Amino acid sequence: MSTSESNILNGADSLAIDTAVRALKSDLLVAIPTETVYGLAARASSPKAVKKIFTIKGRPTEHPLILHIAKTQDLTLWSSDLPRAAHALAEKYWPGPLTLVVRRNNKVCDEITGGRDTVAIRCPSHPITTELLIRLDDAIVAPSANRFGKVSPTSARHVAEDFGDEVIVILDGGECSIGVESTIVDCTTNPPQILRAGAITAEQIEIDCGITVASASGESRASGMLEKHYAPNCIVELASSRKDAEIRLANLKSVGRIAEIIDFGADLEMYAHELYSCLRDADKRLVDVVIAVKPAMTGIGIAINERLNKASNSASGD
Repeated sequence: MSTSESNILNGADSLAIDTAVRALKSDLLVAIPTETVYGLAARASSPKAVKKIFTIKGRPTEHPLILHIAKTQDLTLWSSDLPRAAHALAEKYWPGPLTLVVRRNNKVCDEITGGRDTVAIRCPSHPITTELLIRLDDAIVAPSANRFGKVSPTSARHVAEDFGDEVIVILDGGECSIGVESTIVDCTTNPPQILRAGAITAEQIEIDCGITVASASGESRASGMLEKHYAPNCIVELASSRKDAEIRLANLKSVGRIAEIIDFGADLEMYAHELYSCLRDADKRLVDVVIAVKPAMTGIGIAINERLNKASNSASGD
């Protein structure tokens, strides 16, 4: 695979956005920046283009994609029978790192939903992708721009390292400001359920909107709900404290293993921002074992712990 970065274009350049729009209208795939991670985008109204995402990522076709829209008002263009909770959450948090699972309408093709009667929709806040969506005059589907199950990209360079020239345009919008994927809330259940943790927490939703959100139950039906996900090539082990991590590090080094610790202490935002870059960098340096100190289970720390559990395959399942 080529690791050329010649297909990385400056997303702040209006001509680069036009190039990406032309590619999408030609049913090609482009990589786009969002506030969470970089996405691999296809035009939502083209089943042919959507199918290409599954092929290039190696993603199971029954695993649904997230549809991205330019503005909150576009929610009704792709969904039907919207519950009050969906309206309230969209009004409060969009554009931003929140995905809503709602009933789909006939405009949504089966390729996006894995044949389900629901669709996951979000309105990203990154200005480059917002401008792209406006010029495209269509929605896009955009799972993370990496091989399925592997570590998500938080920079244009990460996308180029994963796909080389397989993605014709990579819009560079800088490093993602958050660094972990969006919160997913299923609004078709009563009460709504969080299917994937993110920067917006259940506690925050209850405080801001007065909506009680339950934990996920039932089948895997959204991105990131599989037991093994976000996984680097190296082994990921979890430690409850820095002291425990240092003891484990010494033991590994004593038997000749290349190991290192990931720990950002109480700085949860920095932990989220740097986690995927740290895991990718460890793989590039052929580290055998990464020992991640689990952050506090508060705020975005909940999402970080979820990603670490899945990366280490210590999750109990979905």
